[in-house]
Amino acid sequence: MNEDSRSARGCSPWIRLSPALLGFLLLGLGCLPLAAQDAAASQQTVLPMPKDADPGWEAVTIKPTDPDDTVSHINIQGRHVMVEGEPLESLLRFAYSAQRGQIVGAPEWMKRERWDVSGVPNVPGLPNLPQFQSMMRKLLAERFGLTLHHEQREMPVFALTVAKGGTKLVKSTRNPSFGPGSGGSAAKGIEDHRYTNTSMSDLALMLMIYVDRPIVDQTGLQERFDFELRWTKDDAAATGTDSPPGLFTAIQEQLGLKLQPAKAPADVLVIDKVERPSAN
Repeated sequence: MNEDSRSARGCSPWIRLSPALLGFLLLGLGCLPLAAQDAAASQQTVLPMPKDADPGWEAVTIKPTDPDDTVSHINIQGRHVMVEGEPLESLLRFAYSAQRGQIVGAPEWMKRERWDVSGVPNVPGLPNLPQFQSMMRKLLAERFGLTLHHEQREMPVFALTVAKGGTKLVKSTRNPSFGPGSGGSAAKGIEDHRYTNTSMSDLALMLMIYVDRPIVDQTGLQERFDFELRWTKDDAAATGTDSPPGLFTAIQEQLGLKLQPAKAPADVLVIDKVERPSAN
């Protein structure tokens, strides 16, 4: 999919995550897309799973990707979960919302060898993102024999803080049962996104796709907010009169927040064991 033609869809009956991944965070933590939040449930092709559901797999197959196949994505169509051409490291990052620098002890084949996965959950309905991530964690444990432990290690991060003068955020009045939502577009290097019912910890995770280190929420804000954020992906390209600034400037000017380089404790995934998948 050409980046200039990509449209951020949010979580929907058709979900696509780019290999850049973590489109996961692009999709806004367990969200329904804005259009779905405003539409009647009857208009959805597949209704959401119950929020308290913890789905596993009804059936799933895993096979090495054809070396001639250049497709790489994770998507859901209805209840059908499909992964094509993704390295195990990418699946791990998706499952645990982690940056590459937060993974320790990964063998080289995890980064190099690519896999196709096809299956359906064992619970009716469309999984939200946390449920989808839980399914992937179970897949990694059951089929790749993955065991790991978490550690807190100090590392370079971006600290999300409140800028001088306070925030420009508007408290959300949406139904909290929908969870956070996101929608928008990306064209010609410009990202334009609307976020609803979104906490600062949600935002920190959603923005990780666009930066090269973990984002740690240090705002102290507990509420959920509705806001729009527009930025140019490459600061050098923000030369037109209508072009928004780069991400760091846009966050400060539009939201009254700041992303600042810092060192802080962050969660690290230390791999204890992993192996190529068992037979289908």
